[in-house]
Amino acid sequence: MLHDQEMEVDRNGLEVLGRADCLRLLGHQTLGRVGLTFGALPTVLPVTYRFTGDRILVRTGVGSKLDAAMHNMVVAFEVDDFDPIYHSGWSVVVTGVATELTAPEDLVVVRDAPIPRWAPNGEEHVLSIATEMVSGRRMSPHAMDPASPPSV
Repeated sequence: MLHDQEMEVDRNGLEVLGRADCLRLLGHQTLGRVGLTFGALPTVLPVTYRFTGDRILVRTGVGSKLDAAMHNMVVAFEVDDFDPIYHSGWSVVVTGVATELTAPEDLVVVRDAPIPRWAPNGEEHVLSIATEMVSGRRMSPHAMDPASPPSV
């Protein structure tokens, strides 16, 4: 957040988050969503993940929909947090190339900082998503006009 200047706000009145804030928020969650093309159609899948500081790591199994993303596919990754009582929250979106993590030195990261499991079995591969393109927005309760109802 800018201290000496007014924060950047988008056309919808949401605070625009800088890259550093977006990456920090990515590190505070373990559940996100991957958007990809599967069978020529768009799909969004819930995943558990680990953020390592420069990439997002996700477990997947052979033959799963995520398996298709391991071959240099551009994917979208989204993570958010929302408080319905205070009508506040944030959302971070990453657009990046997904590849399978195979190098032994890279897999050490997985061993040292395990990725949470979504499914109990079958997750023997690790998908890595690059974080070059990151954007985020934050909704604060004080930014809302109390006379207008929350938008859906």
